[in-house]
Amino acid sequence: MTDSLSLLRLYVEWGADEALDSHPHDWMAQAATIHNRAPVPQSPPIQSDRGNGHRNNHPPPPAPPPARPATPRPAAPVVEQAVAAAQAAAQAAGTLAELHAAMRDFSACPLRETATHSVGVEGPQGAPLMLIGEAPDADEDRSGHPFAGESGALVGAMFASIGIAWDSLLRAPVIPWRPPGGRPPYEAETRICLPFIQRAIILARPAHVIVMGNLPVSLLLEGGATAARMRGRWRSLTLPAHGLPPTASAPSVPVLAMRHPQQLRASATARRDTWRDMLSIRETLGNMAAKS
Repeated sequence: MTDSLSLLRLYVEWGADEALDSHPHDWMAQAATIHNRAPVPQSPPIQSDRGNGHRNNHPPPPAPPPARPATPRPAAPVVEQAVAAAQAAAQAAGTLAELHAAMRDFSACPLRETATHSVGVEGPQGAPLMLIGEAPDADEDRSGHPFAGESGALVGAMFASIGIAWDSLLRAPVIPWRPPGGRPPYEAETRICLPFIQRAIILARPAHVIVMGNLPVSLLLEGGATAARMRGRWRSLTLPAHGLPPTASAPSVPVLAMRHPQQLRASATARRDTWRDMLSIRETLGNMAAKS
């Protein structure tokens, strides 16, 4: 009796909690019998009525609809033309307001057609720090403001912890438009968007730039690099010298790579690295204040 109860408990744990019949069956033996049965004779195929003097009353099934062709990626000449158009539009902007208007009116990037807003730079020109984040997320695209929503609140708290007010920071996404569904942007799309963020840095004139996340690190510092690998030390970001005299050197600005705040919740290592980066920022700004 004890063995029977134990077996029933095991059945319940496996999910077999309903009886199929009042008597046990040897299902394995029945399965073998089924496999050993003679095959069921198949009916002969129905012959066509063609040529036998009778009309076929059953029309042939409709042909399946043709497959929709995949959307082709833009051809290389088209991308190069779009990049040249973006460079011209960005270079023509003399202020951040003009740059934002140029992005809003730009039609050579497919991302602009699907995004809700063109997200540009916000904050005071000449600020000590400019934060450049990933492509706009749903909150940023919906509001039209960089670092909106939960991620922006976390970044604001991070800088408040080292005594830097949110309103004193320049803020921008690395590309101005959210890709459809939040997918990663294609390489062609980032190439088209790059002149806008480069021009934004030149017009904003920050003393230092913080790139937060893999996309801005890869686009502005080193192709294919990650924030985790590039973080930890200040580097020099050289910007295009478009419009400058031939003898003038290309503008450059110190830049520090950091992990994006979305990575902090799931990784203790990311939180530790980010706190070290925040201390480096505080030390750098403190040295600036001491020299001034």
